Amino acid sequence: MIHDTIAAISTAVGEGGIAIIRISGPDAIIGADHIFASKISLKDAESHTVHYGHITDPVSGEKVEEVLVTLMRGPRSFTGEDVVEINAHGGVIAVRKVLDLVLQQDGIRIAEPGEFTKRAFLNGRIDLMQAEAVIDLIRSKSDRAFTVARKQAEGLLSRKIKALRGTVIELLAHIEVNIDYPEHDVEEMTSAYIREQCLLAIAELDKLLKTASEGKILREGIMTAIVGRPNVGKSSLMNVLTQEEKAIVTDIPGTTRDVIEQFVTINGIPLRLLDTAGIRETSDVVERIGVERSRDALQGADLILLLLNHNEPLHADDRELLQQLEGRQVIVIVNKNDLPGRLELDEVAGIMPTAPIVHMSVLQESGLDQLEKSISDLFFEGGLEAADLTYVSNVRHISLLNRAKSSLEDAIEATYSGIPIDVIQIDARLAWESLGEILGDEAGDSLIDQIFSQFCLGK
Repeated sequence: MIHDTIAAISTAVGEGGIAIIRISGPDAIIGADHIFASKISLKDAESHTVHYGHITDPVSGEKVEEVLVTLMRGPRSFTGEDVVEINAHGGVIAVRKVLDLVLQQDGIRIAEPGEFTKRAFLNGRIDLMQAEAVIDLIRSKSDRAFTVARKQAEGLLSRKIKALRGTVIELLAHIEVNIDYPEHDVEEMTSAYIREQCLLAIAELDKLLKTASEGKILREGIMTAIVGRPNVGKSSLMNVLTQEEKAIVTDIPGTTRDVIEQFVTINGIPLRLLDTAGIRETSDVVERIGVERSRDALQGADLILLLLNHNEPLHADDRELLQQLEGRQVIVIVNKNDLPGRLELDEVAGIMPTAPIVHMSVLQESGLDQLEKSISDLFFEGGLEAADLTYVSNVRHISLLNRAKSSLEDAIEATYSGIPIDVIQIDARLAWESLGEILGDEAGDSLIDQIFSQFCLGK
């Protein structure tokens, strides 16, 4: 049981319309009452009510700030404890003064990063998977990623994991009855039942694991490198996609000398765009460093947008790039299609037969819709708008799902190998524990501390 009370600023530090100081714990109400002057005492107020008044220094009697105070009594609060939220005017000085007065009250200390959400987990308000979804909500870079994270915070994915655990615990119960009362069961029937239940669970695990790559994209974005020869329009494409002058554009080859990164959302798909230096042989020392960084970005990219010039024949540097990118996720962009065509398109298609080829004029911003469609089709086969928002994106979750699947596969194999049923029980229990670790039921203190340390202060 948690006995102390915590407080922190829950809004971004700096100037703003409103700032919120959150207090949670057994002394939240009495502590706030000592510094809050209003028509009604908070200890006498009903839960989930808002009260107008002033934060007052109890020693000097000075009014520090005009505020609205929200009262939520546990367990009907985010943390499951008594919670008081002080809504003050935004600004560094005013908010700091209010927080200092709060922390001067007996039993109240400054919260650690993520401690409010950690208390919600420890008090059983949310499971560990839902808590991690709160981080994803904060960090989401697209509407789609936000919606997926919100659904997970509401428990959509948790319910699926709990249902899977239910299947495995039913299997465990059947095995344990067979171990304790072998005279009431038949070995052959038990082996068949074990295989049937394991296969059912594995099928559900496979459905979840199949979403992992899409989930990772929604969570982290597609690392997208824009590559090509100097002056082919890479920086112009970057500026068009981001709708801002992020990269310098000139007619001088080699203008871009470093990798420029920017986040952008296209058709609900988050892209981490990397505008790279033009790849070519050069004697310029600085440009050569930029070219090497471009090659490094190329190696780590999930998607490569290769720009070619519609108005020029293929250059040796173009051919080298095309050869290097065989087998990679590539969209070929034929830029400057408003000019007469001199590019050997048949040769390009021959080298990269599976790569989509998009004709564009970046200068005139034509062909953008086709590029957006190609990106969507390449990674989501056009299915991004599907109603099912169940995506597994967390590396920890993916690892544990794979571990659970492996344990169930071991259990199936054991039924064919004549291994004693009490050994099969170990495999089934390992699967059950792996799924429980996702939810936090089997998670150790060090893992829990590590997860919540990723949160910002006040969350």
